[in-house]
Amino acid sequence: MASAQPPVPPAAAVTIPAGRNIGIGAPWVSYYGNVGRLDLARMANTFRLIDIDADPDQGNVTPAQIATLKAGGKNRVVSYLNLGACERFRSYWQHAPAGFLSCGSNHRAHLGRYDGYHDETWMNPADPAYRKLIVRYVAPRLIAQGVDGFYLDNLELIEHGVRTRNGPCDAACQQGALDLVRELRDAFPDKILIMQNATSPATRLGITGGVAFASLLDGIAHEEVYAPVHDADVERELLKWSRLPAGTSGRKLWIGTLDYVGRCGNARQARSVFARSRAHGFSPSVSDASAGQNVVCYWGF
Repeated sequence: MASAQPPVPPAAAVTIPAGRNIGIGAPWVSYYGNVGRLDLARMANTFRLIDIDADPDQGNVTPAQIATLKAGGKNRVVSYLNLGACERFRSYWQHAPAGFLSCGSNHRAHLGRYDGYHDETWMNPADPAYRKLIVRYVAPRLIAQGVDGFYLDNLELIEHGVRTRNGPCDAACQQGALDLVRELRDAFPDKILIMQNATSPATRLGITGGVAFASLLDGIAHEEVYAPVHDADVERELLKWSRLPAGTSGRKLWIGTLDYVGRCGNARQARSVFARSRAHGFSPSVSDASAGQNVVCYWGF
């Protein structure tokens, strides 16, 4: 017989800054290429939440372009931030300022290569030096670009357990991931935090610093809920998140789905995805394929 889950503490009694309001059902897009290739005015007019890669060393976007995408405060612009792994093409894989340890040099935090992604290494978020690098160096550089917050990736590391070579994560590692997000929230109380994937009970019912992990987030998103194929288990997970009580501000969690239909011309499948996602109160985004996310599809529905 399964043991009962411990009660989850309520969200802290704080006023959530207006800048963290995404808006339930807000249309959104995830694009990690060079935004200079895009029609920024059209993008800003179409989407209320825009997820980009604002790493200043990648040269994908300038602060001026981010300001254009914000459209005078109408939109929220967040930056991709990889927490569970570190990419070797990031400058901080090899280099970090005095007082910090680069990802590549922090061998103690390495949890092995990321299967299917030859340029990524799983990182242990329980490692203090790694957490310091993210919270005090990587994240501030993104905020300096002008973004409104972070789109947190690869926290599904929490769900791996230890019986795998693809990012084994023990209990300390799991708790470290929750604690890392809490440290980001403490460091950036007015910034948006959206978690991608990792929507199992490990996060939904997780506790960090005596508070519910879920209360730290402004939104969650999950890939491949409805396409290429319907994942009923993930859909059920998202529905459980949608039933979490609103915080003290009365604001419910934003929930997004990110699906892939092969090409921007596949309107029939995209229309079906939009309808199924919206039927549950989720915010759908549909693109061509997960690798790279270097295209923006304008569906018109």
